Amino acid sequence: MEINADFSKPVVMHSEQLEWQPSPMKGVERRMLDRIGGEVARATTIVRYAPGSHFSAHSHAGGEEFIVLDGVFQDEHGDFPAGTYVRNPPTTSHTPGSDQGCTIFVKLWQFDLVDRAQFSKNMEAELDAPVDGVATARLHEDDREIVTYSQLEAGATLTSGARGGIELLVINGVVTVDGVVLGKHDWLRLPEGQRLSARAGGDGAKLWMKTGHLRLPGHRLYSSPDQGWPGLCTRDIGREFLGMRQPLSVNAQGGASGPETARANHIDR
Repeated sequence: MEINADFSKPVVMHSEQLEWQPSPMKGVERRMLDRIGGEVARATTIVRYAPGSHFSAHSHAGGEEFIVLDGVFQDEHGDFPAGTYVRNPPTTSHTPGSDQGCTIFVKLWQFDLVDRAQFSKNMEAELDAPVDGVATARLHEDDREIVTYSQLEAGATLTSGARGGIELLVINGVVTVDGVVLGKHDWLRLPEGQRLSARAGGDGAKLWMKTGHLRLPGHRLYSSPDQGWPGLCTRDIGREFLGMRQPLSVNAQGGASGPETARANHIDR
């Protein structure tokens, strides 16, 4: 399965317009934002646990990071309420679930395979003092990526020209990027070479952002764990998009992309 698998193009997903798809575990559903692979996949997903639902015990050979969006996520390491950021690096294992139900934003198979830093953070507790209406917490940084959480006051603008691509999730509130309005749980991915300017609406916004992890301009990420190698391989697709600004445009299914419409609503289930 491939969903938004061309990392040389910008893409926006209005996730609340997507249908919930069943997972292999009863009571656990998901909205797939990007994916390369089957049930074992490089994936970015919003996952919903019904009250009392649990996943079976499993390990994370490629690592897992997630944000608790609502409710309380639970495993043998603790209870993680809304607003918690968690990193479970390669080789870690757990038995996840939720007694009261929860929703998480989760990324799988996107770690450096030698990373062993396991932690959780209350994102709001990490915030620095605001500058020009934007307060930011640096949640994680290594040689390949930077992960932040920001709170924007009404009308404030978050900008980034970070190298290596940009990924953004709206946790709450509304922002406008390139004329596209992004609301709660909407997701944006910009390729190498594109800048971000996100202006908050009248009620402000809370944003999670990752930068630097898409450092493959002019190539398409195509491998996945079930294709035999867990990391990032590349296949040249030409360089016609390098250095070009690709406007975002919303499609009828609630997604948006550059020159090609993302296949975000085609899920082989």
